[in-house]
Amino acid sequence: MVDHIFSSHNKTLLIFHLVCPVKFRRDIFTAGNEPTFKSICLELAPRYDYTFLEIGIDEYHVHFLIQTVPNILISAMVQPIKSITAIEMFKRHPEVKRFLWGGEFWTDGYYLNTVGRYGNRKMIENYVKKQGIKGYRQLHHQTLSLFTNGS
Repeated sequence: MVDHIFSSHNKTLLIFHLVCPVKFRRDIFTAGNEPTFKSICLELAPRYDYTFLEIGIDEYHVHFLIQTVPNILISAMVQPIKSITAIEMFKRHPEVKRFLWGGEFWTDGYYLNTVGRYGNRKMIENYVKKQGIKGYRQLHHQTLSLFTNGS
């Protein structure tokens, strides 16, 4: 079970689903190197204030379920994961380089989504409205609109 993180002035539960595609969409993970990859991830997590709740691999993507603290920037979470895992995998399993020319392990991009433990956006909106505060007035509501060009 995932617990909240407590600090002196806040209580948070921040969970992200991060998907990183392997460069050139190569199927490079094997029974021989998957334990190493897992070990690398678990070694770096405490240094960067996040916890890997789950790590999974499909054909050429790695899926991470990550819990972190609120002062971590998204880019400061993703960058060490991608760079350190790449460096260490090349160092510990140099055979993967033959599938990845150019010395890159990951594609430049990634997918990231927030994960809610207690419900979706509509449930949270209803919760806020029904807090028992009489006369709740919604001052603003907007649908998601950033980069909605279909991509």
